[in-house]
Amino acid sequence: MLRERAAVIQGVRRFFDERGYLELDTPLLAPDLIPEACLEVFKTTLLPPANSGRQQARDYWLVPSPEIWMKKLIADHRTDVYQVCKCFRNCEPRSLAHSPEFTMLEYYTMDADYTDSIGITEALFATLAGGAESLEPPFARWTMDEAFRRLAGFSLTEALENGTLLREARRLGLEAPANSSDGDVYNLIFVHAVEPRLPGKRPLVLLDYPAAVPCLARLNAGNAGNSAPPTRQRWELYVRGIELANCYSEETDAEEVRKFFLSEQREKARSSVVPHAVDDVYWKTFLPRKTASGETLPFPRCSGVALGLDRLVMALTGRGALDGILPFPMLEPE
Repeated sequence: MLRERAAVIQGVRRFFDERGYLELDTPLLAPDLIPEACLEVFKTTLLPPANSGRQQARDYWLVPSPEIWMKKLIADHRTDVYQVCKCFRNCEPRSLAHSPEFTMLEYYTMDADYTDSIGITEALFATLAGGAESLEPPFARWTMDEAFRRLAGFSLTEALENGTLLREARRLGLEAPANSSDGDVYNLIFVHAVEPRLPGKRPLVLLDYPAAVPCLARLNAGNAGNSAPPTRQRWELYVRGIELANCYSEETDAEEVRKFFLSEQREKARSSVVPHAVDDVYWKTFLPRKTASGETLPFPRCSGVALGLDRLVMALTGRGALDGILPFPMLEPE
């Protein structure tokens, strides 16, 4: 298993190296993070040397993703990048496909959008799959609205437009508080009525997530000038019913990033189990900046993919649980 795992990681690196992506190696400890209300983090403390009297203890957090570092380097160097690194998420459900510490493959492509990233990910799978039919591209593609139509029996777009999403949840036997947001009700229905029914014969990309679910993905241009509920340029990849990857056309507007941080920071303050410091000047990463030649350039148009490498190894080797492909068993809570 160790050899199979090493071969997959070597294959990933070879794939991106041959295409000119720059491999990064960023810190696992961060003094502040991107606020994401949908996940919890691990906190640790940097202590001063014993009896030094020169330094106070300082809080740090283990990164749930290398994104906060990688985008800063993209702003400086404007090049395709990738990274294989450990990430950490707290309060995750104990299951066959979850581990509090896991290996992430994250890659960003310049002058690309989320549809371009599908092609890149299909090419990666074609390189690694070794003829396994259930992993070979092309991937099936459904919009999120199509997934809800097929598997939950109603149009997500129409329900959001007509304000009937909560009623649809109750029709499906799902209870949500009357004051739940559209994003909360969407997640409830997706997790219980859509995700468990996703077909598993071939990789499936779910596209165009409702804008009611906050994230740093660009709005679809088609949302302008019509009354339909907006969607974001985001997809997630499912293999045999398990989510493997999450992709955005990255939001590059500094003001939109600033507003996202403020909104998510308020939500984290209200509901977070493990509060963390927030990089309150991170949005400035996306402001235009001068190059060495004196030219002023905006943050580059790009698309990023975060892919669970442990889950990919699990799929490629036919294992049914992460315990079967990790060098050591998953951490068990006390």
